[in-house]
Amino acid sequence: MYPSNSRQNGIRDLSRSPNGLPVFTSSIHEKKLRHAKASSWTVSIFFPIPGFRNRHFHLILPNLSLLHQVTLSHFSRRRSTLVLLFACVSTAFIIFAIAQRFRTEEKQWSAPLFPGEPPTLVFGREDLQKIWQWEIQSGHYPSRRNIPKPIGLTVPPLNPALPPRKVAKIPSRFRPPGAAIGETMGHGPKRVYLDVQARPPNVAYPPRPVPGSVADLDIVMDLCEFPSKYVRDCLEVLRIGGGLDNGARLRRGNVDDWRYIYLEDGQVNKAVDRPPSPAAFDPIIRPSASLDPNAGLLKKPRTEWELPLQLPLPLEHHPYHTLPSTCDPENPRLFHMFWTGPFTDKPYLALLSYLFTQNLKLHDHEDDPDAVACRPQFWLWINPGPAAAVPNPNALHDMFEQLKSNPWASPFLHPRFKDVIKFKMWNTTEQLDGIPEIKSEWRVLKDALFNSGGHIISVPHEDGTSSASVTASVSSGGVTAKTNDDEMINRLGSKSADSYDRLSVILSDMARFVLCHRFGGVYLDADTIFLRDWEELWGWKGAFAYRWSRLEKYNTAVLRMNKGSALGSFLFRTALKNGLDFHPMTVSKYTKDAYLEGLLLRLPDALFDSAWLNTEYYQRDRPPQPYFTEFGDFFDTPLQNSAAPQALGFEGFFRGAYSYHFHNFWWKPFDPTRNFPDLGPRFIDGERLARFNNETVSNATLTVEELPEKVTEDKRDLDWATVLKRTFEAYVRGESPNMYGEWLQW
Repeated sequence: MYPSNSRQNGIRDLSRSPNGLPVFTSSIHEKKLRHAKASSWTVSIFFPIPGFRNRHFHLILPNLSLLHQVTLSHFSRRRSTLVLLFACVSTAFIIFAIAQRFRTEEKQWSAPLFPGEPPTLVFGREDLQKIWQWEIQSGHYPSRRNIPKPIGLTVPPLNPALPPRKVAKIPSRFRPPGAAIGETMGHGPKRVYLDVQARPPNVAYPPRPVPGSVADLDIVMDLCEFPSKYVRDCLEVLRIGGGLDNGARLRRGNVDDWRYIYLEDGQVNKAVDRPPSPAAFDPIIRPSASLDPNAGLLKKPRTEWELPLQLPLPLEHHPYHTLPSTCDPENPRLFHMFWTGPFTDKPYLALLSYLFTQNLKLHDHEDDPDAVACRPQFWLWINPGPAAAVPNPNALHDMFEQLKSNPWASPFLHPRFKDVIKFKMWNTTEQLDGIPEIKSEWRVLKDALFNSGGHIISVPHEDGTSSASVTASVSSGGVTAKTNDDEMINRLGSKSADSYDRLSVILSDMARFVLCHRFGGVYLDADTIFLRDWEELWGWKGAFAYRWSRLEKYNTAVLRMNKGSALGSFLFRTALKNGLDFHPMTVSKYTKDAYLEGLLLRLPDALFDSAWLNTEYYQRDRPPQPYFTEFGDFFDTPLQNSAAPQALGFEGFFRGAYSYHFHNFWWKPFDPTRNFPDLGPRFIDGERLARFNNETVSNATLTVEELPEKVTEDKRDLDWATVLKRTFEAYVRGESPNMYGEWLQW
């Protein structure tokens, strides 16, 4: 039995008092209540409206009591409560989603659904379309991957870096108005995929890549992308497709599907048949004024949209065989590296690996015409003092004097390397003033330049007040360290895991984007070792970085960008409005929020960081060779695997990858037994200085020639780091050829 003032649905009848007599505030109230639609699943509630006598607000709510009773009849009391709670949460989420979908630009929520990751977008849809169009027309998108639909292009962009292909197209009259287009229309030269192999009798070493060849990174992504593919299998594809399995090809089947290197054959087709459209001459969507042109885009809170982006005319894509010379002036082959503090064995080995692998024509005599062919250059940017130190006007002169007296650096000042290795001094003010997009505004953020993932490191001013000021960025010249009590401020490189030079790392996060946008080329972290020729990566004219292990984020330890590109303009303007934060995780957010991830391709880390997944407990069921469970294994190879380095040598070290990233360990020597540059008589002065400065060397009164060289004094099991260092040094000494069988000619 229900009480007299209750309905059959269990809800108290508000029209009756506890004694059962009718109770109404007015006749209007009684009429509304009696004529309200009776529903067992809803409840009507009336609220008086202040200032309006005899008027009420009618609110219809779900009948939670009935829902609770129904669930009690099917579930236990505990489960019934959970079902009721789930229904309430679902209702609130649906209301919130509807509000988000139909909100106007002026009524954006002050905070996003996930407060930890607010939107970073400052460009509207029309500018994002301009960026895609500019990069595609400039030949920087040689990919068949679709453009994201939120970009909203309605006409397929012409793509000079793709060959044409016949595909079934839906006539425009059958397409819904304003339908987004995802693909581009290729009108470039056709592609001839190469079977790269060592040919008899020259099978001892792999052949150099064909000049002008291009890596089809679409194929690489399909065959290597995590999590569906293993790093081990990817490296085999890279080896076979690149001809690195010289004379030892064990696969007997057809491997045409693994050919990822091609040459462009023919010209860019100037006359292209495309579907007629009134927007054929202007593929940018401009919706009518009644529609929000930026609907669906999440703008950075409390920030206005950027002014219309001003871009130069798109570049003209020239296939390699049509260039008037062997070098493409719009696609310079520059490797950049950033270094702070005294030169050590870490940049030393990076430079040695560069000489050992890249096509620098050092096997040809200087007077040979082939020796002046287009060669990559390595620009090593040095910040001579601490990242937050005060500049001095003599820094450039002092830098070269220090390089000359440094045994690890002085060999690379030899005239034989003058055209392929260049030392340059980093100056923050000069570099930031060289970026047109931010040169007139970046000083507003000079007190927050050390920004890493939104965390700003405070640096004291000259007057002792604490702020995030960077004193190295307010005058020209080099840097001079000043002593104070803050050890981190004065660090010159990372000497141990406990004294990590955090400021220099943050500065390098920004430096890599500055250098690539100003000069073009590829930036690499100083803890990188080259493992093969990068010819076909230069051929791919798009921008790229690589994946942060298992995460769908960027690691910019390798970063390729084009000089003065639309993508670069976007990144710098976006970073300026987000505190000049260039941490790779933040950059990942910039491109994701703007649907530009396709323009900065996120390559599998198998190409540049083959051990990373294993060190994070992934793919250990089928690891690559060598098998590292932590990055320290490179320097201290575990005993059970310590036969591999000497038995397999350089050829057994992640064969197929383009480079290896050993992730810091700046304080660990590559070769503890011979911790000095071992480059032979030509560089004996530097070796002598390093050996006598090395605390581990005994008999300091002896000359280098008199020092004992007994094999029994060497480490019995050589580590991978030692084997690679000694392999590269043997090439410079003239005792062995490089990885392509070429001997260094002095």
